[in-house]
Amino acid sequence: MRALENLSRLVRRNCLASTTKAGSGHPTTALSATDLMVNLMFGGHFKADLDNPAHPNNDRLVFSKGHAAPLLYALYHAAGKLTDDELMSLREFGSPLEGHPTLAFPYTEAPTGSLGQGLSIGFGIALNAKIDQLPYRSFVLMGDSETAEGAVWEAMALASHYKLDNLTAVLDVNRFGQCGPTMLERDLETYRQRAEAFGWRTFLLDGHCHEEINAAYQAALEVEGGPSMLIAKTFKGKGASLVENEDNWHGKPLSQEQCEQAIQELGKIDDAARGSVPLPAALDAPKSAPKPVETVQYQLGDRAATRQAYGNALARIYPDHPNIVALDAETSNSTYAQTFQKGYPDRFFEMYIAEQNMVGAAIGLSRRGKTPFVSTFAAFFSRAFDQIRMSQYSGCNIKYVGSHAGVSIGEDGASQMGLEDIAMFRTLLDSVVLYPSDPVQTDQLVELAARHEGNVYMRTTRMSTPVLYDPSETFRIGGSKTLRKSDEDAAALVGAGVTLHEALKAADALAEEGVRVRVIDLYSVKPLDRETLLKAARETKAVIVAEDHFAEGGIGEAVRSALGEELGADSCRVISLAVRKMPQSGPPDELLDYEGISAGAIAATVREAVL
Repeated sequence: MRALENLSRLVRRNCLASTTKAGSGHPTTALSATDLMVNLMFGGHFKADLDNPAHPNNDRLVFSKGHAAPLLYALYHAAGKLTDDELMSLREFGSPLEGHPTLAFPYTEAPTGSLGQGLSIGFGIALNAKIDQLPYRSFVLMGDSETAEGAVWEAMALASHYKLDNLTAVLDVNRFGQCGPTMLERDLETYRQRAEAFGWRTFLLDGHCHEEINAAYQAALEVEGGPSMLIAKTFKGKGASLVENEDNWHGKPLSQEQCEQAIQELGKIDDAARGSVPLPAALDAPKSAPKPVETVQYQLGDRAATRQAYGNALARIYPDHPNIVALDAETSNSTYAQTFQKGYPDRFFEMYIAEQNMVGAAIGLSRRGKTPFVSTFAAFFSRAFDQIRMSQYSGCNIKYVGSHAGVSIGEDGASQMGLEDIAMFRTLLDSVVLYPSDPVQTDQLVELAARHEGNVYMRTTRMSTPVLYDPSETFRIGGSKTLRKSDEDAAALVGAGVTLHEALKAADALAEEGVRVRVIDLYSVKPLDRETLLKAARETKAVIVAEDHFAEGGIGEAVRSALGEELGADSCRVISLAVRKMPQSGPPDELLDYEGISAGAIAATVREAVL
């Protein structure tokens, strides 16, 4: 244990020195977990080829308490993977050692810092090992403050449900949060009771005693049939008497003088000391070729809901995209993810009504090479927006599918109507937002989403709609389809999903009056087909966008943004028809009319705008 104690002193010194040089950071939270993490990495428990961070059998360590980033970097310095100068670049612009871990540092499993998410990510990583029958383990360092987050307990419940005995959480109970004591302070027994109530094996220990830490890791690695948790009593700022177990030091570095004094207190430090990490097992995942299942073919004249076409499409494309996994929040008989489940039950995971953990798990799965298709009602993704937001920083390849969008779901009422989802997903960097209008289009867009590298959101519709496209029709991300067009078009109607069908009805009604309008299916909301929209704006008197979504952040604003730089004040008007009244329960047709996005409302807008 002496070698581990020497490494702990080295790591503590570097956590203090790097944050003092940076002039910012969280040294005290790094010091409390130092012994726990040094023992994990260099005590023979953690197996990885550090020369190959992408090795499929490497154990995985998620720093859920991402503000302890100085400790993460100091560990890899102690492993010989960072130079002194690199370590001291903490928080500098352009340095891979950012204030909270990001993918710029090659040993980061997933960016963290929004607390309460790491256990879900570790859950997804561990689930991936079970899917691929790989031997690696998933470790998650957690802070005691973040256990107040509900997502933690969602992950706790699902990890035991799926019997993830390759998942070990390390709970650093240092008693202090950002602005005072934590809820339970150092009541380790209550932490233990809560964790065991969720089906976890627990080990209480002194988080600064290497003998106890080592014994706890060894016992955790022998647990079978479920996840394990080390619940460690620690002291924030351990090793530096000025800050040890003192409040109001969260996120504060020591001054140069204070740092030098604290380093002296640590005792003799061997600057040349380095730890070793054993290599992982050399095993390959077993290979199997998925067998195609019978799927539905759509023809002009048919009717089907795009949500139903989503499930059929996912089952159809899986043999050509074997990295796909499907996650659903107990809505699979509505989202039609159940179609995929029936065909490929080993690749479907019921995540129950726990959307935050579902998205966090998808991040973990994506980081290990899977392509998660994650489905629920569009409205309920808002619960998990923080996890969705963080997925963009993980470079994830997740396909979010939200059904039951808009007032067109009808009698279920406002609580079930996704009316913010397009705006939400449009905000993500480099995201793709797709909104199919018929089953043929849905089928192809699901496959395009699977092929696309990056986050994609697809909005599906509850009600059945007519098939608009021949099966031979092709689509592309960033495209659109013009379904009505003439040289005499007075206006251009832009719709997607339900409102496209309303726009077509309006166009037919106007045609009987001798008024020609263009109808554009803007199925790719982001990126959108700017050239087609510009052409329509130049050739007509008004572009009228109808959407079953709130006006703010929706399709109308996307179109205005695309056209705004090109159109002058005296040119084509852009008119937005959207949900602007408090939604109610009622038949879909009545609700579309009530909100002014029905065929009748669209036609009336055309008459008022251009006639």
